[in-house]
Amino acid sequence: MARAAAMGPIVLAAGGTGGHMFPAEALARELTARGRRVALMTDRRGQSFGDRVPGVETMRIRAGRFDGGLIGKMRGTVELLLGVVEARATLRKLAPAAVIGFGGYPSVPTVAAAARLGLPTVIHEQNALLGRANRLLAGRARRLALSFAETGRLKPAERRRAVVTGNPVRPAIAGFRAQAYTVPVQSGGIEILILGGSQGARVFSMVVPDALSLLPPALRGRVRLNQQTRPEDLESVRTRYAQDGITAELASFFDDVPQRLARAQLVIARAGASTVAELGVIGRPAILVPYPHAADDHQTANAAAFAAAGAGWAMGQPQFTAERLAGLLTELLDAPERLARAAAAAHALGRPDAASRLADLVLALIEGSGNSRGIEGKAA
Repeated sequence: MARAAAMGPIVLAAGGTGGHMFPAEALARELTARGRRVALMTDRRGQSFGDRVPGVETMRIRAGRFDGGLIGKMRGTVELLLGVVEARATLRKLAPAAVIGFGGYPSVPTVAAAARLGLPTVIHEQNALLGRANRLLAGRARRLALSFAETGRLKPAERRRAVVTGNPVRPAIAGFRAQAYTVPVQSGGIEILILGGSQGARVFSMVVPDALSLLPPALRGRVRLNQQTRPEDLESVRTRYAQDGITAELASFFDDVPQRLARAQLVIARAGASTVAELGVIGRPAILVPYPHAADDHQTANAAAFAAAGAGWAMGQPQFTAERLAGLLTELLDAPERLARAAAAAHALGRPDAASRLADLVLALIEGSGNSRGIEGKAA
């Protein structure tokens, strides 16, 4: 099985979390729109993928993690080996044209089995730091698709096989690419959006109300807040804002994030890969507070890359205090041109065609054109 039929299905392998599944979903939509068959191999968390992308067959694969001490690592190794055996059998039946891994441990057995079978393989890295699963696979993949031109933990040989495609975002996000940024006027309000993941971030509920209360009354009265908050924090945060006369809409989950991002004049958020990619595609300035317990601290690398591009400001969680946030907000509200410059930089950073670029890379690899040069020989 050295080569699969060029028109066989394209298999995507991804962990079940949103950071891995969003780009996989975007690529699946792009490939199916081009008339290609797509299948997904994932864990139980990704089983609803087929409902979101019609026509995609979803298969569950065994995978192990490598945490929990020696016993946990031994158990994870056994699960991984069993997963490779399962994946190998499934891939033989599917006879895919290529396999693309999006990270997360559930992607490891499938991509590893594909490499052993001699299938064309691509791994996509969403973060500015090569993740653990992708580090296991990078030496075997024929191509590495990167979201950031400067991606940490790439070996020289891997860099020569890497192409910067960007991180695909949801179509609903890309649809707001053309909506211009509204520069705040000093006599008017400013709309601030606070996102902390699907359940909000406790640190935002603790720090932001204190920071806003420290603003001069005239500045505080300009704030129009939309904040994602943990359910258990909703009432206390709502009461606090009401006491300080701050206009705020709070919810544990916003189902219209694309629209809120488009309206926002400043965003305060974690620095997950999808969040950073969406900020770039829509072009909105942000204060990013990396989640300190993320694997390999990859969110700090994402935030640093975003800030280095001039698109926003990175604040480590230990430095994310009410006093420091209030000081930065005061500076930005008093100098809206800084927000406008950051919005323009974020927009320049965005890659709305990431799904298309990734699809081009995959199809070129299948066709054996060899047109995709590594990032050392191709501009980002």
